[in-house]
Amino acid sequence: MARAALPGRLTWQSGTVRKLVDETPRARSILLELPQWPGHRAGQHVDVRLTAPDGYEAQRSYSIASAPEDRYLALTVERIDDGEVSPYLVDELRAGDELELRGPIGGYFVWDTSLTGSVLLIAGGSGIVPFRSMLRHRAAAASNVPMRLLYSARSLADAIYAEQLMRFADDDGIDVRLALTREWPPGWGGHRGRIDRRAIEEACWPGQTDPVSFVCGPSGFVETAASALLDCGQPSGRIRTERFGPSGG
Repeated sequence: MARAALPGRLTWQSGTVRKLVDETPRARSILLELPQWPGHRAGQHVDVRLTAPDGYEAQRSYSIASAPEDRYLALTVERIDDGEVSPYLVDELRAGDELELRGPIGGYFVWDTSLTGSVLLIAGGSGIVPFRSMLRHRAAAASNVPMRLLYSARSLADAIYAEQLMRFADDDGIDVRLALTREWPPGWGGHRGRIDRRAIEEACWPGQTDPVSFVCGPSGFVETAASALLDCGQPSGRIRTERFGPSGG
């Protein structure tokens, strides 16, 4: 997931691209080796900086897709056709290249095993990226915290990590619900259309007093989901949101 990068005091460092994975026709995961990486928490992000030969710089922020326990730092980038950064990262970057970044950044939109209570993850589009980190962290820590994921994508082909998410769904305590908004494969039995108030109400944890919800996606999507969670009776202090909009890619 991309955001407009914000200035900070973190030090820029260079990482080596070790592997590239095409997640969808428009999204690619970049696995980086960073000798000076201090470690991160599931849900944090980094700033990425590209510098042209004439000195022009462009920066964007991307959510971290890897768990803290993973060997390589993973970023998943979705191409914005008229963007300054994402087309290069998705189409031009090659294994062995160097990529400049700083981080980790953020301490609010994070999950680790110290948080008790069931977890509801609600994602729209590339908002799924930080949730991959959380799901992988849960698995690596052998946590039994119940997690439920609602994920909205245009089609199955556009669903980032679709196969991985189905493997997560085989784990005890993880419930994955996919909503497709524009195209449905033959025999599709999942949700059709956007994740709406009804879908969120059906996914809330009934009878539990301490669930925590994370919502990530475009601004309008996040506002609708957060409002539905409040209507379900979830305290505002247990709802954590992260939103993105046009940033130039």
